[in-house]
Amino acid sequence: MIYKRSSALFAEAEKVIPGGVNSPVRAFKGVGGTPIFVKEAKGAYLFDEDDNRLIDYINSWGPMILGHAFKPVVDAVVEKAQKGTSFGMPTEIETKIAELAVSMVPNIDKIRFVNSGTEACMSAVRLARGFTGKDKIIKFAGCYHGHSDSFLIQAGSGASTFGTPNSPGVTQGTAKDTLLANYNDIENVKAIIEANKNEIACIIIEPVAGNMGCIPPKEGFLQALRSVCDQNNILLIFDEVMTGFRLAKGGAQELFNIKADIVCFGKVIGGGLPVGAFAASHEIMDYLAPVGPVYQAGTLSGNPLAMAAGLAMLTELNSNGSIFDSINEKTEYLHRGITKVLNDNKVVHTINRVGSMISVHFDEAEVYDFNTAAKGNNETFKKFFHGLLSEGVYIAPSAFETWFITEALTYEDLDFTINAINKVAKTL
Repeated sequence: MIYKRSSALFAEAEKVIPGGVNSPVRAFKGVGGTPIFVKEAKGAYLFDEDDNRLIDYINSWGPMILGHAFKPVVDAVVEKAQKGTSFGMPTEIETKIAELAVSMVPNIDKIRFVNSGTEACMSAVRLARGFTGKDKIIKFAGCYHGHSDSFLIQAGSGASTFGTPNSPGVTQGTAKDTLLANYNDIENVKAIIEANKNEIACIIIEPVAGNMGCIPPKEGFLQALRSVCDQNNILLIFDEVMTGFRLAKGGAQELFNIKADIVCFGKVIGGGLPVGAFAASHEIMDYLAPVGPVYQAGTLSGNPLAMAAGLAMLTELNSNGSIFDSINEKTEYLHRGITKVLNDNKVVHTINRVGSMISVHFDEAEVYDFNTAAKGNNETFKKFFHGLLSEGVYIAPSAFETWFITEALTYEDLDFTINAINKVAKTL
């Protein structure tokens, strides 16, 4: 495939945008080469500025669960835009989507909308700190909760040491209140809690990790987290920015039958527009201003276009009882196909899958946390990525990102993808 126009556009972008992109992973730093500039998309396909068609397996990093330019979403946005794009005042549609979301997700009474998953997680942690009166939080290595300061922390030495900033601009003062745990390691979590008695406000976790590839929770891990939080008066926050309204109507809480204290949403809840949200019980949510003392605000929160897109998306997911079974079956079919061709070509690999999230790790060992994910052969992944790209298949340009499957994919698309992987595997 030829990417002449994309290359020219990237050169122009680098002059006026840092790194030529508005989010770092788009820059292809993890795989090399020049990023692809998209002109339009429809269903399961991207069409770039050089008129190449690509089968899409990132789907705007998750929101396009029903495909690009899904007609009910597009129609809802167009209709709403004709009546005004922003008011900075309450609108009825905010209440409608809130009522629908609360009805779909177990264990929440109230929800507040923001503009991104980052805002949702940042606000949830602030609310947890205000509600509990404690300052410290536990997060897990490899889990990404947005780019607010509290979350850009890497591991210190030892199980219960403070984290250190992972990015310039994050202060040591912020870092000292963020404690880093190992995903899927409940004993590590218990040791951190023991070393910081009565100081931890919350534990925040991706119930299915998606930013070190797809990594499922080990059996019993989430249940153990729930128990340890109950025993120590710690709030459990599920970051369901990826998993919410994707793994099930009620997200990971429904799938695993685990009740979180606060749940964060993004991606699917906005139907492709910038939307995030966080939700909890009456008691916790009423600690927010203007009812309670914890301040959180956003000029464009509840934007009518975003609310229209999200309402149309959730309405479709809520009314179509077979949608999650269908998309999960397609993901399972893809999983089986990839496994066969990689095995046939003797390519060392491990595949993780939960629902419509899946990732290929080029290592034979089980991948269950950040350290095991990091052992994958990144040089093999680079060849895999560019090989698939040349065949017309677009996956995330990073070995540490999950693939997101869309219902718009046909079985012909899946067979095409499996055949493309077979061709690429012969070169690895």
